[in-house]
Amino acid sequence: MSMIFIIFTASFFHIPGRGRVYRTLEQYRGLSSFEQRARRVLARTPLIDGHVDMPMLIRGVYENRIDNEEWRKAFENGTLAGHADIKRLRDGMSGGAFWSVWAPCPRNGSDFSDGNLQKSLQFTLDQIDLMHRIHTMYPDDFSHAQGLHATDTLRVWAEGKLISPLGIEGLHQIANKASNLRRFYDLGVRYATLTHNCHNKFADAAQEEYPMRKATPVFNGVSEDGKRLINEMNRIGMIVDIAHVSSAYAICPHPRNVKDYVLNMVKQRNSVVLVNIAGQFIACRDVGADDGMPEPIPEEATLGRVVEHIMYIGELIGYDHVGIGTDLDGILDAPEGFKDVTGYPALVAELLRRGVSDEDAAKIVGKNVLRVWAEVEEVAAGLQARGEPVLEDDVSYDGPY
Repeated sequence: MSMIFIIFTASFFHIPGRGRVYRTLEQYRGLSSFEQRARRVLARTPLIDGHVDMPMLIRGVYENRIDNEEWRKAFENGTLAGHADIKRLRDGMSGGAFWSVWAPCPRNGSDFSDGNLQKSLQFTLDQIDLMHRIHTMYPDDFSHAQGLHATDTLRVWAEGKLISPLGIEGLHQIANKASNLRRFYDLGVRYATLTHNCHNKFADAAQEEYPMRKATPVFNGVSEDGKRLINEMNRIGMIVDIAHVSSAYAICPHPRNVKDYVLNMVKQRNSVVLVNIAGQFIACRDVGADDGMPEPIPEEATLGRVVEHIMYIGELIGYDHVGIGTDLDGILDAPEGFKDVTGYPALVAELLRRGVSDEDAAKIVGKNVLRVWAEVEEVAAGLQARGEPVLEDDVSYDGPY
């Protein structure tokens, strides 16, 4: 069985032309040398944020009602609530994102029954539909999610579109069915987090929500059902996200952050860790709390601290294995200096200022994620060519309902 495990988780080349050109001399005037270099990096390599919660923000604030002039104006002119919209994505030189079609964990997280997960399933379908409608409204700005493959990404980016695959944030969203996993893939979902803030029948979570605390394991990792489902994810080409979105535990000892021994395994698997920028995940200290949760240090939650996490991981296991998964629009406390998606160039400039090379910065912003995505699809092609059997659900028919 061939498995690729990715935390968040093809050699790439420069495309000289872009549908939307950012790298004019006029844009570089008045910028520092590091800012100029950062913009050159972003002009030559698509920045792929591994985790942006814009769909959740739109649901929470606008109730998914986007077919009106007021919403469209805000989305186009940079005044949408939250951290991302078309204008700010363009101003931030974004190359795209995995748009998270998050659905909440059930209130009773210990009930793994199909019936307890139906609301999460419908919630997910609502959010997928939302992103499909956004693409239909803005086909020159957002790529299709459906049918999108790693081999399409540079062409899409060269056309001036935002590379726009989807991601789900926990296998509770598939309501225990491999058929739903395949359905989501056909609808454009390209990664699946094994768990969000709740256990499911496939794997343990690091943290629980009701109440918020460090989780007590049920399976001590992945269950037998989970192993079979991971193989199915590999068979269809679904990226396996094993840690939601994570930063360095050595800097901030949060249960959702990644310890050094796990980072070393990431390197062994040729995978990638995408660094989260939420304040509670980048700046915290262990105070021995009964719930196992660290104490946030808000004054230390800065752009510089985000860079420290990226560089810690890069220096420990290599810059081939670290990227960006901000969780923007899914967090309240974006760090000082990185308040929305317009902060991408400043992040790259700070990496360069601290000694990261242009080549490694390009890996961080997008090449690593695209490499892993391509490798996942290569594994899937091999499994399908060898006739790897489909994972079939246990179903029964008891007559008319």
